[in-house]
Amino acid sequence: MPSLPPLPDTLPMEAKSAPALPSGEGWWFEPKWDGFRCLAFKDGGEVLLKAKSGKPLTRFFPEVAARLAALPAARFALDGELLIASGGRFSFEALQMRLHPAESRIRKLSRETPAAVALFDMLQTVDDLDLRAAPLSTRRQALEGFHEQHGDDWLQLTPGTADRDEAQAWLDAGKLEGIVAKRLDGPYLAGERAMVKVKRARTADCVVGGFRYGHGSPLVGSLLLGLYDAAGKLNHVGFTSSIASVDKPALTERLETLRGGPGFTGDAPGGPSRWSTERSGQWEPLLPELVVEVAFDHVSGGKFRHGTKLVRFRPDKAPEQCTCEQLAG
Repeated sequence: MPSLPPLPDTLPMEAKSAPALPSGEGWWFEPKWDGFRCLAFKDGGEVLLKAKSGKPLTRFFPEVAARLAALPAARFALDGELLIASGGRFSFEALQMRLHPAESRIRKLSRETPAAVALFDMLQTVDDLDLRAAPLSTRRQALEGFHEQHGDDWLQLTPGTADRDEAQAWLDAGKLEGIVAKRLDGPYLAGERAMVKVKRARTADCVVGGFRYGHGSPLVGSLLLGLYDAAGKLNHVGFTSSIASVDKPALTERLETLRGGPGFTGDAPGGPSRWSTERSGQWEPLLPELVVEVAFDHVSGGKFRHGTKLVRFRPDKAPEQCTCEQLAG
């Protein structure tokens, strides 16, 4: 097979979501990491780290680039995930802190919270073989050989199994973000959704501490969600806008009867934040009486990282029972 060009313009193979793990023979299952997807290329003394978007990550993780550059292998191309351990778990917030314009800040963080790499694919071997057209079984074998020779605490091999029942047990244990399934006979299809990801189903019961009207509409656009902390403060943790159009008139009327309450008594919406892009900074505070169950995927910094899906209203649940402990794990 021909060799890859130095530092190729390659995008990672991606995954499409599915409700359940695929059945049948020929599947390989791996944990889904909650980090920064990263392609790592080495050519001589030069190392390039690339994000899923194609943008370079090298300057933000200088310790990883330096360690890869120090490996005796002259060239290779790897696919994996950047991870930073903090408090016995992997911290997505610590990764986000690296995306800083000041090099001095990045250098300081790279010493205090060095990143590790979890490897799960190989695009080019140390012998300059292009593996992208090879089946995953061949790529995995090459990756295991590379890890056996160069692996370290900071350079880990992602575990995997061909046993669907074992993968389902990993998912059911509730300790993973999800499972990624790949065809053992499949090539590396850069930029294509050729893998399958199944996320762990997680829900939380939240207090509706406020709402926003839809843009240019007299009807509700989104519900602002809160959870109580140990001090009894209601903190804003995210939002849901998955409200059926047919339900909006009645829900708006119901919400308007609760207006005038304290809203969030701890962290509140408004001001520069991840939520400030959601149509408008204006929101209506409510009496903390309405409880909803929402489905979510990721938690970051004690908040839902993405918008959530409204599952149902919970009239049977007392607002004070909706605590931050639901987001632990």
